[in-house]
Amino acid sequence: MKTCVVIPTYNEDKTISELIDKIRSLGLDIVIVDDGSTDNTAKIAAEKGVLLIRNEKNEGKGSSLIKGFNYSLDKGFDAVICMDGDGQHLPEEIPNFIHLAEHSTSSIFVGNRMSKTRNMPFIRMLTNRFMSWFISQVARQKIYDTQCGFRLIKNDVLRKVGLKTSKFEIESELLIQASRLGFKIESVPIKSVYAGEKSQINPFLDTIRFIKFILKELKAK
Repeated sequence: MKTCVVIPTYNEDKTISELIDKIRSLGLDIVIVDDGSTDNTAKIAAEKGVLLIRNEKNEGKGSSLIKGFNYSLDKGFDAVICMDGDGQHLPEEIPNFIHLAEHSTSSIFVGNRMSKTRNMPFIRMLTNRFMSWFISQVARQKIYDTQCGFRLIKNDVLRKVGLKTSKFEIESELLIQASRLGFKIESVPIKSVYAGEKSQINPFLDTIRFIKFILKELKAK
């Protein structure tokens, strides 16, 4: 399965170099979509020689992922793996996703952190559990961790969905659209590293944006 790794980044210069090295050791193509970072993230990625797509200004995670998805489709990859650039997702778990994808009829494989939440911040754990339950109801299939950005998506899905959101809600939009098109979603147990990093999610603005998105999706049902 020809697979590339798409990493949307925003001010991740402390972690991006090591992440690139570990993924490169697996022999996979890497696409960094830098979302207008003001630190050295883009400079490090360029020096590492990976493909770099750069937004001149901060457009949002959704916008960055869509650019990575389009690159994957244009270059004829079979699947894309999405990872965050802050070190929370472990590259050594990538082969698990690829192995499952090669032996399963499912089309999306979503990391599941919810079986081991001891180190997860309490508010994040509660939010993830609620959102995963809610999105599962809308999608009509059980997805244990809908907010996890560590995923493998077969390009058959990306050719058919019409993603429109530009912020963090894209991760739920993808699951809902894929489910409505009849694609099966499978969960993959993963570990996540929490080292006191600051979340880029704005609790107030992103919650309002997400509620508006969900209401729109329910009306379109």
